[in-house]
Amino acid sequence: MPSTSPRLWVVATPLGNPGDLSPRAREVLTEAALVLAEDTRRAGQLFARCGLTAQRFMSFHDHNEEERLPRILDELRAGAHIALISDAGMPLMADPGFRLVRACRAEGIDVSVLPGPSAPITALAGSGIAPQPFTFLGFPPRKRSDVEKLFAEYANVRTTLVFFERKDRLADTLDAAHAVLGPRECCIARELTKPHEEFILLRLEDRAQLTRELLGEITVVIGPPESVTATPRAEVLALLADEARAAPDEKPRELARRVHEATRGWTVKDIYKLMQDAR
Repeated sequence: MPSTSPRLWVVATPLGNPGDLSPRAREVLTEAALVLAEDTRRAGQLFARCGLTAQRFMSFHDHNEEERLPRILDELRAGAHIALISDAGMPLMADPGFRLVRACRAEGIDVSVLPGPSAPITALAGSGIAPQPFTFLGFPPRKRSDVEKLFAEYANVRTTLVFFERKDRLADTLDAAHAVLGPRECCIARELTKPHEEFILLRLEDRAQLTRELLGEITVVIGPPESVTATPRAEVLALLADEARAAPDEKPRELARRVHEATRGWTVKDIYKLMQDAR
């Protein structure tokens, strides 16, 4: 190993193409006493593709991170070199590991990061959308209302948004993005570095044109606001009043949903609260 002192190595692994594994990463992964992986089966397949042999694997994921932490720290204190990898790309970006790195720092255990493949950076670089500043959101929440609330936090921030999404939730998430963020550039990057890599360039308002099923791992890049996107409070109140006059028997939450479709930078929950506060 490059160092004799105990150390946690945070190692970036290929997104798909085994040729992207650096020589330094090969050395560390081969010589580490223990390799922590989200899925040891997938890690074994990666090692086989790259012609590597691990001394030992241990599963390390969201559901066992807290339980495994003391044991891993004990091995580090005893002098072990341990490597942390994710299923693909740079660990910690949307994967477990933060608590382990933080614990190592607190105890004075050395931590080294081996840079390499990263899906957010790769998608951003290939999108043609303004790369800075950008904000990485990981995976958006599952509930539509929570997704809208997340996007609302950035509706008026001049930043490019980058996030991961599952293929079966992509359409709903893009709908929520357009409802809150308004017209913007968008890039859907899938299967990065793999044989079927694809960058799909579109605008959020044209998302309905994306009718075919997208397979594989997906990273989404949404450009910064092209103008001030949040509808002014006074305009939202005026819309609420107009809608209430047009449909006096409408339930408040349904009214809030309708007004939400005609505004930007507001969630349904925000509009509903505005209705309650205005009474």
